[in-house]
Amino acid sequence: MQRVRKRFGQHFLHDPAVIGRIVTALDVRAGEHLVEIGPGRGALTHELLRRTDCSFDAIEIDRDLAQRLRGEFQDAPRCELHEADALDFDFAALANRRGGRLRIIGNLPYNISTPLLFHLLGQMQAIQDLHVMLQREVVTRLAASPGTRDFGRLTLMVAPYLAVEKLFDIGPGAFQPPPKVWSAVVHLTVRAQPLFPVSPHYPAVVAAAFAHRRKTLRNALAQLLSREEISACGVDPAARPETLDAQQFNALAQTLDRARG
Repeated sequence: MQRVRKRFGQHFLHDPAVIGRIVTALDVRAGEHLVEIGPGRGALTHELLRRTDCSFDAIEIDRDLAQRLRGEFQDAPRCELHEADALDFDFAALANRRGGRLRIIGNLPYNISTPLLFHLLGQMQAIQDLHVMLQREVVTRLAASPGTRDFGRLTLMVAPYLAVEKLFDIGPGAFQPPPKVWSAVVHLTVRAQPLFPVSPHYPAVVAAAFAHRRKTLRNALAQLLSREEISACGVDPAARPETLDAQQFNALAQTLDRARG
C-alpha cells in the first residue's frame, strides 16, 4: 500500500457509501469535462473513469501515486493523468483544449485548501462548478451569513462569484489515515455573472477589514478610508467587519476607485 506523505496532507477516501453520495451529487451528464484534483489511491477516480461519454483529467502531485494510477488511464479514451501541482495548474488552458468549462471534483488537502480555492477563483471563466471535500470548518466559513462568527474574508471573497451549497458531512473514519477533524462536501457553482461589478479594490478592503477582526471599520480601514468616507457609503464606521455584506464592502472599495482614479 502506498505510504502517506504528510507534506501533501494526504487522507485517502475509502468509504463506498460516501463515494456513492458524491457520484450521485455530481449528476454527471454526457459531454461534460470532469477534473479530479488529488485522486490519491483512486477510490473516486475509478468511478469517474467509467464515464466514457465525458472527458476526464486527474491532477496528482505525488509521483508514486501517479505511477500507480497511470495504467488505468492508458486505454481510457479522452482521459489524462497529469503529474502536477494543482496550485500551479493552468485550468483555463485545459478548458480551452477540452472545448468547454470544467467540473472540478476532489478531496482538497486541508493545508492548501484556501490557496487552492483562490487559485481556482482566478480561473473561474474556465470552470462550471466544484464538488469538493474540505475541512468542515472551512465549508462553514464559505456558507456563513453576515453577523455570524464564521463570516469573514473567505466568505466575502467567494460570494460575488460562487453560489455555495453545503451537501453533507463526512466523519474521520471515511478516510485512511483518519484526520483529526470532520470534513464536508460542498457544491460551489460559478455564477453566470458576478452578483455586482466587483471593484478592483474589493480584495484589499476585505483583507484590511479582517486583518484585525476585533477592530471597528474606522480603525481597521484607517490606512485606506476616512471615517467620513465610510459614512458616505451608508456604513457605520463603528461597525465590526463581520456585520457587513459583500455589496457594502464593494461600496467601500468603490470609494477607493474614485479617490485613486
